[in-house]
Amino acid sequence: MFTANQIVAHLIGDYILQSDWMANEKTKQSFAASVHAATYTLPFLFITQSVAALAFIFGTHFLIDRFRLARYVVWLKNGNWSAPITATGYSDDKPAFLAVWLLIIADNTLHILCNGFAIYYFA
Repeated sequence: MFTANQIVAHLIGDYILQSDWMANEKTKQSFAASVHAATYTLPFLFITQSVAALAFIFGTHFLIDRFRLARYVVWLKNGNWSAPITATGYSDDKPAFLAVWLLIIADNTLHILCNGFAIYYFA
């Protein structure tokens, strides 16, 4: 279900092809999130030409990044549901560097799971 090619496509799309503008604006405006999701999806053309798979990859990437959905997953996982949701999903007593890195890992995991699903079921 998951391949090295998929991981490489994810890394290229999310890190190499993402500009500073995209990274800074994608959670603030849908246009920036759309541009990022489109460029993110490009490397997956080397894995599949399935319109359904590519649309799913684009759409889930847009939603996860635009609304920073990984922080909600982290917040739910931590079970402190009476506390407000922070920028990272972790409580303020967690060291900032650790909260950010753990959020990045959660975000990457969500993307890889969605991409694997799309490639396996739609391609």
